[in-house]
Amino acid sequence: MSNTSSTQAPRLTSLAHGGGCGCKIAPGVLSELLSSMPAMSAYPNLLVGTDTADDAAVYLLNEQQALIATTDFFMPIVDDPYQFGRIAATNALSDVYAMGGTPIMALAIVGMPINTMSKADIAQILKGGADVCQAAGIPVAGGHTIDSVEPIYGLAAMGLVHPQAVRKNAEAKAGDVLILSKGLGVGVMSAAFKKNALSEADYIAMIESTTQLNTPGSELANWEGVHAMTDVTGFGLLGHAWEMARGSQLQINLDFAALPWLSNVQNLAADGYITGASQRNWQAYGEHIHLAPEVSEVQRALLTDPQTSGGLLISCSSDQAEQVLALLHQRGFDYAAQIGQVSAGTAGVFVR
Repeated sequence: MSNTSSTQAPRLTSLAHGGGCGCKIAPGVLSELLSSMPAMSAYPNLLVGTDTADDAAVYLLNEQQALIATTDFFMPIVDDPYQFGRIAATNALSDVYAMGGTPIMALAIVGMPINTMSKADIAQILKGGADVCQAAGIPVAGGHTIDSVEPIYGLAAMGLVHPQAVRKNAEAKAGDVLILSKGLGVGVMSAAFKKNALSEADYIAMIESTTQLNTPGSELANWEGVHAMTDVTGFGLLGHAWEMARGSQLQINLDFAALPWLSNVQNLAADGYITGASQRNWQAYGEHIHLAPEVSEVQRALLTDPQTSGGLLISCSSDQAEQVLALLHQRGFDYAAQIGQVSAGTAGVFVR
């Protein structure tokens, strides 16, 4: 695989016990940890807090502006330090786009094993993140660094959105269709990469996907027919679909045959390249998922595969679906596809 780090240095991914959004604490454990958080009702200007496990916090500033604030960081998913920085920054900014906002500024979050990694490689990580932020039109205006056991990088990102354009994950409507903007399978590809089983072409496909900014989110938020959005990351497609179903108190129906997969992902999964996070995800929310009998164990693992810098899951009215897909394709999201529908019924996710 491509790697610009020092030839004397160990593989970047070997310095961490996990990588990308697969590092996330399992959803069930996270829910338990957050259960004692104080109620958000005491803060009337807080439009979005922790109640529906949304992508970012949103705070009302005035009648025309709301502030989006989020933070995201993780350990390396690739060995190239520059690409690691790009992927982590793209992933962090995605939360702002998923809320319908436009990023305005970022702060770097940096933890590096100073005695293990070269200063040149660390500088490349920071440069990768800064270059993505520059592409998004924002500065990395500061941050914080620590000497840590494992390499960690990410951003605290801020954005602005009109209060009426905020797109929560909990406002899907019965009759909506579901659109996914990116291909799935990053966790599988990263598992293969760590075992030197990912081809150069598939590696390039993974980098292209994980460094593609979800900028259409800020455009789609102004469309009346776009009701809800979230980005698909560490909890996998099923996990984030379940959050949308639970928050909206509706039933989500996914068509497995319609799901877009990144290059060679299904073959890699069949060969056993599946992350441990996939099983942890299923254990956390599997009771809310209803799989058709023909869905295999490997396919189930793909559905719970943790995505790093994944696509937008968009719930929109059926008469807007064609225009949403057209916009995504125009913006270079070649894998964008309609993958399911939303219907009335007990909250849950059904896969056929």
